[in-house]
Amino acid sequence: MEYFRKLGIIEPILKSIEDEEFERPTEIQEKAVPPILEGQDVIAGAATGSGKTLAFASRIIAQSERGKGIQALVLTPTRELAQQVAAAIQIFARYKPLKVVAVFGGLSITPQIEHLRSADVVIGTPGRILDHLGRQTIDFRGVKTLVLDEADRMLDMGFIDDVERIIRACPRNRQTLLFSATISREVARLAQRYMQRPVEVFAEQYVDPTKLTQFYYDVPDDSKFSLLVHLLQHEKAGLVMVFCNTRRYTDVVAESLNAAGIDALAIHGGLTQEKRDRVMQQFHAQKVCVLVCTDVAARGLDIPGVSHIYNYDIPKESKDYIHRIGRTARAGEEGCAISIITPGDYDSFRRVMHLEDITITEEHMPEVKHVRLTRKERAKAVRPLAGKRRPTAVRSGRGMGGSKALYF
Repeated sequence: MEYFRKLGIIEPILKSIEDEEFERPTEIQEKAVPPILEGQDVIAGAATGSGKTLAFASRIIAQSERGKGIQALVLTPTRELAQQVAAAIQIFARYKPLKVVAVFGGLSITPQIEHLRSADVVIGTPGRILDHLGRQTIDFRGVKTLVLDEADRMLDMGFIDDVERIIRACPRNRQTLLFSATISREVARLAQRYMQRPVEVFAEQYVDPTKLTQFYYDVPDDSKFSLLVHLLQHEKAGLVMVFCNTRRYTDVVAESLNAAGIDALAIHGGLTQEKRDRVMQQFHAQKVCVLVCTDVAARGLDIPGVSHIYNYDIPKESKDYIHRIGRTARAGEEGCAISIITPGDYDSFRRVMHLEDITITEEHMPEVKHVRLTRKERAKAVRPLAGKRRPTAVRSGRGMGGSKALYF
C-alpha cells in the first residue's frame, strides 16, 4: 500500500485499493497520478486495462463532496465504458461515498433525469449528455474536473462537435484530463484548444509483445468460415473474441457458429442496451466463451482472460488491428492473434503489415471439414475476387520477436 500512498492518494481511496488487493501501481498510475493530484491538466497515453480509471478517479474523489452538485464529468465513447467507469469510481469511493451517475442512450431518459438531480459525478456518452443539456436537466457550472476518456475513439466515431459543445458547457476554470490510446492530430488539436499547459505522460504498450503470437491464414472465400470453426474446435483457448467489420456479418457468424455446435454470442451497436449488458454478463461469467463482435467491443471494455483474438474480417483501418489484439496477452498471460485473410482482405492486410513492431507469420491451412454459413446472407458474404493481388509470403519464426514475415 505504501506504493500508492507515495503517489499522494488519500486514505479513503487507499482503503478501497487495499480491499481490491492491488499490490502496486501500474505504469500509467505512477506517471499520471502525481500531476493529476496537483491539479494540472494531463494528456495520458494509455490503453484500456492499464489502470487509468484509478488515475483520474483519485482526483475526482478527493475533490468532490457529497451533495454539492455535479463536480466531475467523464466523457466516454460507448455505453459499456460509461458503465464500467461508473462502477470503478463507485468502488474507489467506497469509503468516501459519492452519487455516481452513468447516462447513455438506449435507455429511458426519465430515470436519468431523476438521478442527475442529486449527482456528484457524471459519466456519460456525448449524445446523451447533449440530450440532457438541451433539456436543461444537467448543470455543469460546478464541474471542477473534466475527463475525456478514450478520446481518440470518440473522435473516430465522429463525436468531435458534440465533445466540443460539452467542453464549452463546462467552466473555463477547471482541470481537464485527456486519456487516449493514440495521440492523433485531431486529439492533439483538441488538447491544444481546450487544455492549459498540459503535462504529457505515456505508458508503454500494455500488451506484452513477448507473450503475443500473431499469424495469418490466406484462404479462399469459401473456406473462411470452415477454417474458423476448425480452429475454434481444436485450439486450447480461454475466452475468445472474433472480430467482424459489420453488424450483419457479426450476427451471421455468431448464428452459424452456434449451428456448428460452438456456443457463441454476438455484440454490436445495433443491439439494445439490455441485450448488450446481458451478452457481456454471460461472457464475463464464461457461460459462453466465444464473443463475435464489431470494433465497438475492441475499445473501452476491460475483459480479462481473453486468450485468442480472431480477425474474421481484417479492419479497414490498421490502428483498429492494434486495438483488437490489445484485448489479449495482458498481465503476463499468453495470447494469440489469428487473422483469416481472403483475396478481398489483401489491401487492408497490407496496411496492417506496414505497422511498426508488428510481426505476423503465415500458417498453412490445415485440412478442414467444410462448414457453411447459415441463412440466406451467406451468399452475400462471398466478396468479389477480381483485381486482388495475392501477397508474397516470406516465412520466419513465429511471434513478435522475429523478423516481419510478409511483404507486399
